[in-house]
Amino acid sequence: MEFTETFKQAGPCAFSPNARFLAVAVDYRLVIRDVHTLKVVQLFTCLDKITYIEWALDSEYILCGLFKRPMIQAWSLAQPEWTCKIDEGPAGISYARWSPDSRHILTTSEFQLRLTVWSLLNTACIHVQWPKHGSKGVSFTKDGKFAAICTRRDCKDYVNLLSCYTWEIMGVFAVDTLDLSDIQWSPDDSAIVIWDSLLEYKVLIYSPDGRCLSKYQAYESGLGVKSVSWSHCSQFLAVGSYDQMIRVLNHLTWKVFAEFTHLSTVRGPCAAAVFKEVDEPLQLDMSELSLTDEFVQRNADNTAETYIQVRYDVMEVPITLPSQKPPADKPNPKQGIGEA
Repeated sequence: MEFTETFKQAGPCAFSPNARFLAVAVDYRLVIRDVHTLKVVQLFTCLDKITYIEWALDSEYILCGLFKRPMIQAWSLAQPEWTCKIDEGPAGISYARWSPDSRHILTTSEFQLRLTVWSLLNTACIHVQWPKHGSKGVSFTKDGKFAAICTRRDCKDYVNLLSCYTWEIMGVFAVDTLDLSDIQWSPDDSAIVIWDSLLEYKVLIYSPDGRCLSKYQAYESGLGVKSVSWSHCSQFLAVGSYDQMIRVLNHLTWKVFAEFTHLSTVRGPCAAAVFKEVDEPLQLDMSELSLTDEFVQRNADNTAETYIQVRYDVMEVPITLPSQKPPADKPNPKQGIGEA
């Protein structure tokens, strides 16, 4: 394994979707480097410290979140002289994201007062009142034609369907949730899954026209859904819960197709290979190494340095995996299926 020289970084960094560029935030500067040569391709200067960056899907534009101001600045790699600044004024900005066409930016104001769609092609902007969440509650179809945005008004959750061409609301329907957690389109854009907060185990499947196709509830009186994920073919829906189980629903009947449990003990016969990381101290005599005079002078008192060498041993089953019970008196317990 080879390593490059270290580069200064004081904020987020992200690879472009086409894997050609690397964006690194250094305080209020945005440095764009070529992935192969690591040479600086572009250098942009923002008005404040960068706290968030996100590439457009076509890798031609990048936005920087200056949430202390609060403000959004967008830059173009093809046209360095082009710039865009978005300021919501007193409403503030809590989150920003790109649309699938890479020509619109969606911002959510503080306290979820409104979601605004800003166009980079003209000065038009469209508002959606009372978005449910700041960074969640928005999902786009795979073809990028429609967006589903969750809103809440009069203590009721709604789903707004918008056209990504005109950003007009094509339809609105209410959903049977107490406190909607998030939303996802299926990969084939034929269904929408919505799940409730962790206090209520409820998974709802809707068609794009607002019909409820199915309602699934595994149990009551316990922490509910933690993560949801579609299969790439849209035929299965995995639901991860706080009871350490993954339940897979099929797209024909929306019934449980399979259940998987995170066992604490791996028993045989088992086809999985279990590796254990072992740390070994490694003694290096610095006097025998060929180093620069400056480095030797700074480390003259420590001629023998101790380093850690890591190896992986194959374990034999049965094996008991280490676990830690989360405290009952603290919120957000670290248990359940975090990613499905």
